[in-house]
Amino acid sequence: MPEGYCVKCKAKQPIADGVEETMKNGRKAIKGKCPTCGTVMFKILGKAAAAPANPTPPPQV
Repeated sequence: MPEGYCVKCKAKQPIADGVEETMKNGRKAIKGKCPTCGTVMFKILGKAAAAPANPTPPPQV
């Protein structure tokens, strides 16, 4: 389960009911709720979580 920072609790919490979303700029993010207080949490994922830019070419026959 991904972990994010809850602004209301002022602590790192696991993101409950997390849904992966794609932002306008193409980066991936996770949006969910804080399990303690129910505030919406949002975490931008790193570049490694994005799809690879150069997919492997199919084998030539």
